[in-house]
Amino acid sequence: MNSTKSALTSLTDLITRFFILWIILFSAVAYFFPSVFEDLGFLIVPMLAVIMFAMGITLRIDDFRRVFLRPLEILVGVCAQYVVMPLLGFLLALAFGINPLIAVGIVLVGSCPGGTASNVITYLARGDLALSVTLTSVSTLLCPFLLPALMYIYAGRWIDVPVADLFISALQIVLLPVLFGVVLRKLLGRKSETVLPFLPSVSSLVIAFVVGIVVALNAESIRTIGAVVFLVVVIHNALGLTCGYLIAKALGFRESSARAISVEVGMQNSGLAAALSQLHFGYLSALPAALFSIWHNISGGVIASLWRNSNVHEQT
Repeated sequence: MNSTKSALTSLTDLITRFFILWIILFSAVAYFFPSVFEDLGFLIVPMLAVIMFAMGITLRIDDFRRVFLRPLEILVGVCAQYVVMPLLGFLLALAFGINPLIAVGIVLVGSCPGGTASNVITYLARGDLALSVTLTSVSTLLCPFLLPALMYIYAGRWIDVPVADLFISALQIVLLPVLFGVVLRKLLGRKSETVLPFLPSVSSLVIAFVVGIVVALNAESIRTIGAVVFLVVVIHNALGLTCGYLIAKALGFRESSARAISVEVGMQNSGLAAALSQLHFGYLSALPAALFSIWHNISGGVIASLWRNSNVHEQT
């Protein structure tokens, strides 16, 4: 029994540790052999709901109590998340003058909350993990209310934004699964801890699968305009990471907090962006989300390595 559990733990650790390799592998298969994934678009939304449920069941009440214990850091982090990234996405879409549906997808990525991968990267970067988890939790719970409004403000330049439909979808895909996970963990108590070690690997594979589906559905578009969109994604991510860090340092936050806010702002829940894109705007608008999923995990890994090898000079 113990040997089986140990083997499963090792397998899940292996899957989670090489998360970016799974994304690259699924993306490569989807790009060169799109027929493997292109009929599975209907799975994107339910898969995203599974990921959000997994996130919810990992949360504890203490993750929300920090809002009252560290209000300024939480407020700055969430405001930076929902001000910096949507505005940057809008400005980059204008500057590059790209296809309106692609522009909508870029703004949508910027309007999403932080992803759970940001917590892993913050931990590896010796950032404030507790702050990162709370920022992800709060920005996720605010998503159904802020995302439709931001899309109306910025993406309304190119399309008629279905604000009410976006709100309902965000409730169904994000808020309800997360809250269900939180409640279930509270009801199960310590029994829930038996499944917690396996959730990161499940989420990793599901995200990689979602990215594969989106890449397959946009394989032809990637060949024609993928380079330009990828460049926008790289700039968007780099500016988000930089702005998050500089804002935190300008306000005098400690180094570990600045790292957490930087990662939280720069790394988006691109899986959610892919789901909402294909649901409301078409598969082409999901292309920025797919490319962001690939790139922000690479850039996150790089900055985690750089920061991990530098001293924080404080207790974290």
